[in-house]
Amino acid sequence: MATKRKTSAISLSDVLGLGRLALDAGRGVTGLVEDMHNSVLDTPGLAPLARGATGAVTRLVYRGVQGPFRLTGAGVGAAAAFVANEDGERPVSRKREIAVAALNGVVGDHLAETGNPLALPMRFRRDGRPLRLEGRALAEAFPDATGKVAVLLHGLCMSDLQWTRRNHDHGAALAHDLGYTPIYLSYNSGLHISRNGRAFADAFEALVAEWPVEMEDLVVIGHSMGGLVARSACHYADEAARGWRKKLRKLVFLGTPHHGAPLEQLGNWVDAVLGGTPYAAAFTRIGKVRSAGVTDLRYGCLTDEDWLGRDRFAREPDARRAIPLPKDVACYAIAGSTAAAPGGLEERLIGDGLVPVASALGRHKDAARALEFPADRRWIAAETGHLDLLSRRDVYDRIAGWLGRDARARPA
Repeated sequence: MATKRKTSAISLSDVLGLGRLALDAGRGVTGLVEDMHNSVLDTPGLAPLARGATGAVTRLVYRGVQGPFRLTGAGVGAAAAFVANEDGERPVSRKREIAVAALNGVVGDHLAETGNPLALPMRFRRDGRPLRLEGRALAEAFPDATGKVAVLLHGLCMSDLQWTRRNHDHGAALAHDLGYTPIYLSYNSGLHISRNGRAFADAFEALVAEWPVEMEDLVVIGHSMGGLVARSACHYADEAARGWRKKLRKLVFLGTPHHGAPLEQLGNWVDAVLGGTPYAAAFTRIGKVRSAGVTDLRYGCLTDEDWLGRDRFAREPDARRAIPLPKDVACYAIAGSTAAAPGGLEERLIGDGLVPVASALGRHKDAARALEFPADRRWIAAETGHLDLLSRRDVYDRIAGWLGRDARARPA
């Protein structure tokens, strides 16, 4: 009797990547304590001589503590780079994928900048496996490929595997009911939205060019941040005259923070308050751990101009470039609301728990920033949280209706 080989969800590169990140964190905590110490020394009234003498000693001590972190980190980084490609094809672990995706959402820009093997590359995937964007490989991966393609983009801190929730997947349901071939994008949600938008625009061009059959109906469905990445991609595809833009028929947004999310706005406000308090100023570093992708959600930034040359943690008014919905594309928006009845205070302030209804529907007091979704192309799902948008039957039925016809009756 053959024995089943036991596989581990955690690879050697994962362990080394986590080790490298832990060392980075160690250096950061040491620096935070040093800043707090120096803040105390800079307190008005403390004798200048004492400040000077003590400051010199503390600088020497802290540099000595950080030295081993730097040396050890360099060694771990080199080892991680060496084994990054040594794991080969291993079974997909949903738990690992979700954990790594969450980590990328929080510090993904740092992972990418430091060459950490835990940084997620942008890839189109199916069942958690990356797709090679080459005609023969795609034909083998999709032997029943159709000309109707639905590309699904996940949100912040999420994995493409999380489109399956409570035994439902919008993509799989659209394949069954409407004949769409679903493809899932996996990306590092900690990077700037504009960086992911550009990368998606480029990768999408290759996918469409190599698709085994002629694409006759191309749609994109974006959940949360995924919708912003899709809008950014359309903007950059238009600038570069990408061929896939002419094939894109419909865009569906699920809980997308078109005009920002309150949690990031709150984080920015906390940074400002802490930064103005001498003893607490050092702790703004904790708030500044959050990634570029997270800070882009303050107002819903889509372009490089929204962040280049700016301090992304500074408390500033909304100065982003106004980007309209893409032309010649039917756009649809679904907002979730935890409220049972429409129009109440809970719906206006809380929305789906993360994204307010007004932001999800593109409403804005500035007419130049407001997104024009026709009345029959926007909808509010009552008693629905942010993640429930991925699994609610009424949400799916609304999507299916918009994409061509009402879904065939299926067991609830």
